[in-house]
Amino acid sequence: MSKTAILEFDGQKYEFPVIVGSENEAGIDIEKLRALTGAITLDPGYKNSGSCKSDITFLDGEEGILRYRGYAIEDLADKADFLEVAYLVIFGELPTKTQLEQFETDIRKYTLVNEEMKNIIDGFPKTAHPMGVLSALTSALTAFNPKVVNVENEKEMYEAVCKTMGKFLVIATWTYRKMMGYPLNYYDNTKGYVENFLHLMFELPTGPYTSNPVVVNALDKLFILHADHEQNCSTSTVRIVGSSHAGLFASISAGVSALWGPLHGGANQAVLEMLEAIQKDGGDAAKYMAKAKDKDDPFRLMGFGHRVYKNFDPRARIIKKAADEVLSTLGVDDPILNIAKQLEAAALVDDYFVSRKLYPNVDFYSGIIYRALGIPTDMFTVMFAIGRLPGWIAQWKEMRINKEPIGRPRQIYTGYPLREFKAMDKR
Repeated sequence: MSKTAILEFDGQKYEFPVIVGSENEAGIDIEKLRALTGAITLDPGYKNSGSCKSDITFLDGEEGILRYRGYAIEDLADKADFLEVAYLVIFGELPTKTQLEQFETDIRKYTLVNEEMKNIIDGFPKTAHPMGVLSALTSALTAFNPKVVNVENEKEMYEAVCKTMGKFLVIATWTYRKMMGYPLNYYDNTKGYVENFLHLMFELPTGPYTSNPVVVNALDKLFILHADHEQNCSTSTVRIVGSSHAGLFASISAGVSALWGPLHGGANQAVLEMLEAIQKDGGDAAKYMAKAKDKDDPFRLMGFGHRVYKNFDPRARIIKKAADEVLSTLGVDDPILNIAKQLEAAALVDDYFVSRKLYPNVDFYSGIIYRALGIPTDMFTVMFAIGRLPGWIAQWKEMRINKEPIGRPRQIYTGYPLREFKAMDKR
C-alpha cells in the first residue's frame, strides 16, 4: 500500500503521495500543492525540498555515507582511478577495460583548445582570480562549439562528454599559467589524465617535468572524492540552468561560478587563509584551539565539521592517509603545514571537538595537499572544479534525459501592496 501524507489547511484536508527512494528516504510529493490549496511552501535555502529524483549519488550525513551509483566511496577511492569513476558517474556503470581505454582515447581527441581562446585569456589581467577566468573560458567554449547536443542521441552525448572532459582540464590549468605569467601548455597524449594535469600545470620550456607517483595517486583520490556530492549549490545551479535547455558548457560555467563562493568550493582556500593568519599571529595553534572553543570569540576553525556530515566526513578518512604520504614523500618543511598538523592532532583527541563531531573534513586535508604541491591558494577552487566536472556532466545529462521542467521557484511577496503613483513634484 502506497504511503500518503495528510495536510490540513483552512479547514480542508488534502492528501499527497509519499515517494520512497531506494535507500528508504521519504519525500512528500507536493507538485499539486498550489493547484489544490492556493498555498506554497517556504523553505529558505531549499534545505527540506527535493528538486529531483536522481540515480547518481547517495549521501547520508548522519551515518557518514557517500556512494556513487551504489558503490561506496571508500572502494572507489581505493580500487579505481579518476576516469573510471568519471565514467561510472556519467554513464551509470563501471567501464570494462575496453570501454575505459576507449574513453581515455576519445577524451584525447578533444584536448586541443582553439587558438583563438588565447585571445580571450590574454584579455584578463594577471591579477584576475582563476575561478573568474575559468568561468569565462568555459562559457566561451560555447562559441567554438555551437552545435546543440541532442541528449537523446547516445553518440552525440558521448562525444560531448569527452569534449568537455578534455577541454576543461586544459583551460583549468591555463588559469594558473596566466596567473604565473607562464606560456600555456597542451595536453600530452602519452600521459594519463591526472598526470597530464601536473604536466599542464608545472612543465616549463626550460626543462621536462617528472611527476611523482605518490602525488599522482593523491590527486587521483582527491578528484574522485570531489566527483559528485548530491544536490549541492553548484550542482543544483548546473541543473537549473540546464533546465532552460542551456547547453552543457554554459551550464557548467554557471556551476563554476556557484562553486567559487567561500561557503561552497572556497572552503579549502579559507582553511589555508586561516592557517596563514595563525602563523602571522605567532603560530600558536593551542591559542586558536582555545579561541574556537570560546563561545564569545568570533573566530571559527575552518576545515572542521561539515554542514551535511554530522559524523566523520568519509572523504576525510581517505584523504588523510594520502596527505600524510604526500608530506612524507616530499619532505615538506612548511610552518603553515606544521600548524595544520598541530590543529589536526589536537582536534582528534580534544573532548570539545570529539563530542561535537568537529573532525577535520576533506577541505582541511585537500588544502594541505595543494599547499604541499606548491599550488597557490587562489587555485584551490579550480582543483575542486576539475574533480566535480563528472558530477556536473552527469547531473546535466540526467536532468535533460528525464525531461525535467524548467526550474522556477516561487516566493512569498512581502513588499508594499498597491500604491498610487506620485508625480515628481510630490515626492
